[in-house]
This record gives sequence, structure tokens and C-alpha cells, in this order.
Amino acid sequence: MTVTKLKDDKSVQLIIGGMTCASCAARVERKLNRMDGVSASVNYATEKATIQAEGVSVDELIREVERTGYSAEPYTPHTSDTPDDTDDRRVRMLGRRMIVAIGLAFVLMDLSMGMAFVPDWRFAGWQWVLIGLTLPMVTWCAWPFHRNAFRAARHGTTSMDTLISTGVITSTLWSVYVILFPLDAGPVGPGLWAVLSAPNSAFYLDVAAGVTMFALAGRFLEARARRSSGAVLRRLAELGAKDVSVLRADGNEYRIDVADLRAGDRFVVRPGESIAADGVIESGQSTIDTSAMTGEPVPAEVGEGDLVTGATVNLGGRLVVRATRVGADTQLAALIRLVEHAQADKAAIQRLADRICGWFVPAVFALSVLTLTAWLLAGGEAHQAVTAALAVLIIACPCALGLAIPTALQVASGTGAKLGVFIKSHQAMESARVIDTVVLDKTGTLTHGRMSVVDVVSADGVPLSDVLRYAGAVEDASEHVIAAAIAAHARTELGDLPSVSEFAALAGLGARGTVEERRILIGSARLLAQEDIAVPPALERARGEWESEGRTVVLVAADGTAVGALALADVIKPSAAEAIDRLHAMGLRTLLLTGDNATTARAVAAQAGITEVIAEVLPADKEATIARLQGEGHRVAMVGDGINDAPALARADLGLAVVEGTDVALAAADLILIRDDLNVVPTAMALARATLATIRGNLVWAFGYNVAALPLAAAGLLNPLIAGAAMALSSVFVVTNSLRLRRFAPPPATDNYLTDHLDDVDEASLPDEVADGEPVHQAR
Repeated sequence: MTVTKLKDDKSVQLIIGGMTCASCAARVERKLNRMDGVSASVNYATEKATIQAEGVSVDELIREVERTGYSAEPYTPHTSDTPDDTDDRRVRMLGRRMIVAIGLAFVLMDLSMGMAFVPDWRFAGWQWVLIGLTLPMVTWCAWPFHRNAFRAARHGTTSMDTLISTGVITSTLWSVYVILFPLDAGPVGPGLWAVLSAPNSAFYLDVAAGVTMFALAGRFLEARARRSSGAVLRRLAELGAKDVSVLRADGNEYRIDVADLRAGDRFVVRPGESIAADGVIESGQSTIDTSAMTGEPVPAEVGEGDLVTGATVNLGGRLVVRATRVGADTQLAALIRLVEHAQADKAAIQRLADRICGWFVPAVFALSVLTLTAWLLAGGEAHQAVTAALAVLIIACPCALGLAIPTALQVASGTGAKLGVFIKSHQAMESARVIDTVVLDKTGTLTHGRMSVVDVVSADGVPLSDVLRYAGAVEDASEHVIAAAIAAHARTELGDLPSVSEFAALAGLGARGTVEERRILIGSARLLAQEDIAVPPALERARGEWESEGRTVVLVAADGTAVGALALADVIKPSAAEAIDRLHAMGLRTLLLTGDNATTARAVAAQAGITEVIAEVLPADKEATIARLQGEGHRVAMVGDGINDAPALARADLGLAVVEGTDVALAAADLILIRDDLNVVPTAMALARATLATIRGNLVWAFGYNVAALPLAAAGLLNPLIAGAAMALSSVFVVTNSLRLRRFAPPPATDNYLTDHLDDVDEASLPDEVADGEPVHQAR
């Protein structure tokens, strides 16, 4: 039996099946922790048990879980060719039952309430029509609840499914009993109260229908949210190469499955292919797109002796790589494990309804039995005793509890979509309430994630248009990212560009070509030095200033003379400063976390109004930084877009992924930001807080309603039909309260926060125009 090893050889993970609420997870966790040598943590959200066990086999752990009433099997990581479709099947199953329940419930409740309130409409056998509509709902539609309740009963426990199942069954059976054995209470006088108070009017099949429909809707929404939890791992696995061309000793290439690649093997990577494993280049030069692992926009120039990592993409020439780490030892595999561990460590949401369920369900049953007994001992009629006891069960049926969270989420989702926020689950709401620190990635989050020309200077006597024309013409023939940015800028400024001849790309240095009969050389200062071309002092000063601000500098020479220089940078988004301002106005601390160099990071942070910077961190370090902040007592939200941000997004108390990010980042986050405007970040935080407040208000009402109504039902002051109506009214209140979220408006930014706090920013890290007093949000 294969299991996933985690932190040491004594640690395993199990998939737990059959859990329907947080109390189920708590029950399994308590059972496992009672075993000698076992320390277990069960995550209801991911359905995984992480277990540290000594002297206990995996088979024994599984048997202990099964004795609790749930299924268990060893967890194995997702792979792209063996996706786990259990969640998909669950969503489809619940969706089918919910659709049928909704259709039948509306018809049944309309007929039932109409016939009850207008007795003259009743015709011979009308009760059997209601039963015919009810049976499919209380059997096939409600079957998941009956099955879970029966399984819990077999093991001497209860859950919310127990209460749902009991409410559905008892309300149905009592209605059938009244139909078969009418309770004659004498003539029924005119008026609504007379109809409701008559024992033979107690047909509350609509209660059974409502409980089933609302419970299925809530369970369906929960299953859809849970389905995405495993997608992040599958998408990470899909990044790696599926096969690889191995170079054998005879010089021939053989295509093999990447799983058969071994450390020490030499393999070929052609342009456009993903690198199959971590290794070292033995021959060839190229440009590598490392954004999958680092999130940075500038491809890396590599050559013989350089290290490369799996899942990065070869953009240029043919490479021969010697594998040093393969399979589970690669950085990609380590990244998958980081996301997996971060998801497993994230505490499962303990919904208030499920936490109270531990005592609420037994208490309701006990009160119902006590009510029945008390009425009989007091000499009451049998139908009075049964009616009061049944009213207790029905008034406690969790319609409002089932609606409290799904309705708020549905309304918030619609409101969020209009504002640019996609809410994946109520976990985000719970987390947003306590967030005090917002950590932001740089590339693709605060910045556009692509290089742009931000400044151009020319040597004395050389027009800027000449510098742009020469540089743009040569770079227009290149496919390099920096070259494309220069060519695009030149074309925007000048229009059509002249043609270039004798073009040659110089790997890692730049390019050369002939433009308008002049020999143009464009590239790094090292390239000009190799060609013995002197750089004038003015250009040298500009280069030094730009590089100190973290910008990429390209020099241009014509006929052996330096004529100009261009500065490129990943430009900050126009909305970044205002978004940071709004976060500060909400009382939140902000921090920039990036894999880029410290100089560039400080410059970008200064432009956005962020005073705390952590730079030059690897993907694993990002996740570790979030964990460190949490260890210091902070509740952390992470905003990112890249694959390298996925572990940090999963580790954070609240993960927010921007829409232009990778699928992996989107899957790992709790909130998806579907607008490029960074103001959506504080909007998402505010919406999450407002939604949580609504959910909490709904739950308080739902439980408060039960606390107030149960004594009235037990005293016989509530006919079961009135109890059903009261329960419906409580649901209406919950829905109405949730609809208030439609009027949600994002909070405004303060006008002068950045001005007030510029003194906190190190002026040495600011661009000149900012240090001289230009507003931060306008500075490059």
C-alpha cells in the first residue's frame, strides 16, 4: 500500500470519505488521536487527515476511521493523467437531486398552502396528490441525508444530516397518518386561525419539501467550492514535460516518458519545449522563460555550465542538458508539495451551525421526546402530544441554517462579479474578518508584468529620433522580450521603421545590424566594452542612475560611436498607489514580497506607497515568509498571480489571485480578482468582510429563532403547520438579509494618505521625480 510521505517517515495522509460537516471531521480527529502514538489533524475542506504515527500501520489507521463510520484510503498526489473525479461526481449527483427538488417543491408548496388557506378548493383525494409530489423528494432527493443519518446512527453519533433526515421523515409520516386516520376535532369554524388550529389540517408536506430543497442547495454549493481544492495540484503537475528526448552514448536521440528519465541522463531541449528536469547545460546557448518558477518577466540568458530548472521553457536555440534532479526531487515537485502542505495546514472552516450541531441535534431529540412524554403524563390527548412533539422537530429543522451561508455567498458572488471579485468559498469571508497584513507580489500584480521603455537619452548632438530609429529597426528583427519592447516603443513614437540588413543576434549581449547604411550595435555595456566603444560621460551617468533604480539599460552605438541609451522597466499599474492607499485607510499593513532584486523592489514599493519590502526570495521562501508572519501573530492576505505565488497563496489566511495570473495561482487563491485595476484588492477585502457580517447575522437569527420557538412548540402553543410557516418566515428573513449585499459599495480612498506618509519612505529609493515632489502615483 503506497502512501504519501510528508515531513518524515512517520507521517502519512489519508483521504477521508463520507464527511458532511465540520463535526464529522472533529469526530474522526478525536477518534484517531485516541490511538497510542498518533497525532492527527483532519481538514474538512480538503477531506484529508494528516497523521503523525509511531508504531501504527496505515491499515490500522484506516480501520480506525472506518469504525467511526467513514471511509479512508491512502492519499497519492494528483497527476495530470490520473485526475480525481470524485468531486465532479458529487457535484453532478447533488445538482441532479437539487433540480428535481426545486421543481417539485415549488409546485407542492403552492398547492399545499393554497389548499390549506382556502379549504373550499379541496377536492376528493387532493391529499394523495400532495403525497405523490412529496414521495420523490423525501426518498430519492433526500437520500444522501438519510444515508448519512443512518450511518451515523449505526455508530452512535448524530450530525446535521440526522436532523434533516428526521425532520423530513417525521413530517411526511405524520401527514400520511392524518390522511389515513383523520383526527376529528369537531366542526372547523370560519377564519384562518380555525383552519390552522384544527388537527386534521396539519398537512405540512411542504415542510418536508422545503427542508430537502434548501439542504440540497446548500450542500451543492459547498461541493462546488470543494471541487476546486484538488485542481491546483493537477495543474501544477501539468506544467512538467510529458516526454523527453534522451541523448545516448551513440549520439542518437530516443524519445522516452519523463518518468523514465534518470539523474545523469543527457537530454535535448528544442525551442518551444519545456525543460523536463532540473539540470546543467552541457552545450548550447538560449533564452529561458523562467516565469513559471520565478514570476519574473525577463527571460534568462543561459549557456554552457548554467543551471536550469524543470517546467521552464526554452525560447531560443537547441540545448543539451544533463539531469541532476528528476521526478520527486525537482523544484516543480517541491512546489507541488508546498501547495499541498499549505492546503493541508490551513484550518478547516468551523461553521457555527456545525460546531453547535454537536449538542443541538441531541438536545432537539431529547426535547421532542420530553415534550411527548410530558403531554401524555399530564393527561393530554394523544394527537396533542404527537402534534407538540412534532412541532418541536419541525421548528428546529435547519432551513434557515442551511440558507444562512449559501444565500449570502450567492448574493455576494453576484455583487462581486460586478465589482471584479470572484468568491470561491465562505473560507474567504471567515479569513477576511481578521486580516491585518496584506502581502503583495510585484511582477504582474503591482506591475504590468512586461517590459516597457521608460526613458531615452542621446549623446550630445544626436537627435533622440535617431537613437529610437536605429534601436527600433535592429530590435524589430529580434524576438527577444526586451527587443520587442524597444521596437514597439520606437514604432509608437516614430511610426514606420527602416529596414535592417546583416542582422545578427548576440546571445546574452544584444544584436547588430545595418540601418540606413550605418552599422548599429545595441546591447549591454559589456557588449560595447568588448567592441572597444567608449561610452560618453552623460550616457554613463544616465546608465548608473537607471541601474540604481533597478531599470534595465540598453546602449546604442552607430559606426563605432555610442549615440544613446534606453531604460526599460516593468511599469507599475496606474491603480497601484490608490489601491495601497485604500488598504492603509482600512487599517491594513502592506508589504511587498518579490523574487526581483532589492533595488528594483524598493523603487516599485516607493511608487506604490509601500514602506516594507522583502526582495530576492524564491518560491519556497515566499511561502516561508507568509508562515513566519503568521508565526508572529499576524493574519496575512497574499495577492499574487504567478505559479511561484501558489504556495504563498495557499499558505496565507486569505489568498487573492489577479485574473491575468496562471491557472495554478487562481486555483490556490480564495478570492479571484477579475479586473486589472488593483483597486479591486481593497474592494475584495471590504466585500468579504461585509459578507461575513451578513453570514454571522443570518446564523445568529437562525439559532435565535430556534431558541425562542422551541419552548413555544413544546408548550403546545404552535401547531406544526404554524411551526412550518414560522420556519419559512425565518428563511425569508435570512434571504432578505442576504439581499442587502446587493447594495454593497466599496469604501473610498483617503485623499492625502500617501502625502502624509511619504516621510516614511526612504528617499534614496525614490526616482528623482518622486523625490522632487511629484505625486507617487504619477511617477515611473
